[in-house]
Amino acid sequence: MIQIDALPAFTDNYLWLLQDAATRRCAVVDPGDAGPVLDWLAAHPDWQLSDIIVTHHHPDHIGGVAKLKSATGARVLGPAKERIPERDLALGEGDKVDVLGLRFEVMEVPGHTLGHIAYYHASPRNPLLFCGDTLFAAGCGRLFEGTPEQMYHSLSRLAALPDDTQVYCTHEYTLSNLRFAHAVEPDNPAIAQRLAEVGAWRDAGRISLPSTLSIERETNPFLRCDQPSVRKKIDERNGIAQRSASAVFAGLRSWKDHF
Repeated sequence: MIQIDALPAFTDNYLWLLQDAATRRCAVVDPGDAGPVLDWLAAHPDWQLSDIIVTHHHPDHIGGVAKLKSATGARVLGPAKERIPERDLALGEGDKVDVLGLRFEVMEVPGHTLGHIAYYHASPRNPLLFCGDTLFAAGCGRLFEGTPEQMYHSLSRLAALPDDTQVYCTHEYTLSNLRFAHAVEPDNPAIAQRLAEVGAWRDAGRISLPSTLSIERETNPFLRCDQPSVRKKIDERNGIAQRSASAVFAGLRSWKDHF
């Protein structure tokens, strides 16, 4: 049984720490800062960091990679189409890799960056998705390198995974994302309920992650571009009828960028 905990970093990043108690081995996802991981290892001296899993090249996701590899000798996994420091295994669409006994399938999900990848573990009991900055709880990443069409396609692929997939994104943006979602769909009761729930969690100091894909499909406007209520809102804002779901997505993303 793998335990997954969040190690907070910077202002709102989470470094996901996967732990296998049977072997005393662990892995970390997107360590933008080595400090929280080294502190954890110092507090657990009988554990070994075996793998460093990277989704994309932004500094807040790779900043701690070289220092962690130097300190632990951990294997570095990352996207083949991006420059990742100390990378041992370059991964692309359809590749499969084993980490702590879990088999992950690699999905290329361009949009936030052009070479961004996600790691999906298919399991009848506990499917897992480490999606970096592509899919957020109630939101999605900014388009720094890709096009709206690329990002919409990437999100659609992730949204097609099983309902109970646990979504491990890397930022605590959920509350602000839900405020935007409520502006998009003010009459969506699932969004209103989640907004109140996450607000209470954050007031109590509780993190809002992981999410699930079933929750995201109900409350994440970027996964709801085919819904009449979302399309109508974008049509009203832009003054023209959007002809495709990807055009609705582009309108949503532009609005969110200035929300």
